[in-house]
Amino acid sequence: MSLLEVITQTEADAEAAEEGGADRVEVVADLRAGGLSPDPRVVAGMRRATSLPMRVMLRAKTGFRTNGPELDRLRWVAAEHAEAGADGFVFGFLEASGAVDTSATTKLAEAVAPLPWTFHRAVDSAACADEAWPAIEELAGLDAVLCAGSPHGVDAGMESLLRRAATYAPLMLVGGGLRRKHVAVLTAAGVDAFHVGAAVRRRDASGAAAVDASLVREWRAVVDASCT
Repeated sequence: MSLLEVITQTEADAEAAEEGGADRVEVVADLRAGGLSPDPRVVAGMRRATSLPMRVMLRAKTGFRTNGPELDRLRWVAAEHAEAGADGFVFGFLEASGAVDTSATTKLAEAVAPLPWTFHRAVDSAACADEAWPAIEELAGLDAVLCAGSPHGVDAGMESLLRRAATYAPLMLVGGGLRRKHVAVLTAAGVDAFHVGAAVRRRDASGAAAVDASLVREWRAVVDASCT
């Protein structure tokens, strides 16, 4: 069964994602920073606006490193997000060396259990992907890895994604510059989960970009056609 996840920031985004046929939403703040933890009050409002599963970003700042005090804050905010209606989370950390920070990531995974979580695109910035993926796969509660194959997006990372799919396709949630032409190639390799943000947003007269239900619907059709 295919999965289409849409990045959302507002109640209107969540409503449009559901209207367009998304299967799940990722809830973030500050898209220009690559997605940070939203206010729990926003999550609560979005829970009222949609029946879709919601995965909430747990990330305090740009980059992929963390420390003890920050982890304590993230554990606290995760509890608030769960109370507000989050069904799962998105997080993941790297050490200064570029290796997966399994210690920090495990601490947060334990804090959010039994809710599932996605390891976010930190994997694309790991120093050695061949070491990162096996380390991530062993983390408790993990059920998806958001990846583009490269920090520069799916176009640059396609070769890596196809190579990785031979082993990890069931875990792969592909997003980050994903384009419609990529979907059929990836589904042929066994990938059936896709994550979109800018591709389903349309700017209004004020210049703000909001999720557009018609664009989500078009992506729903692309994913369904490729996964049948």
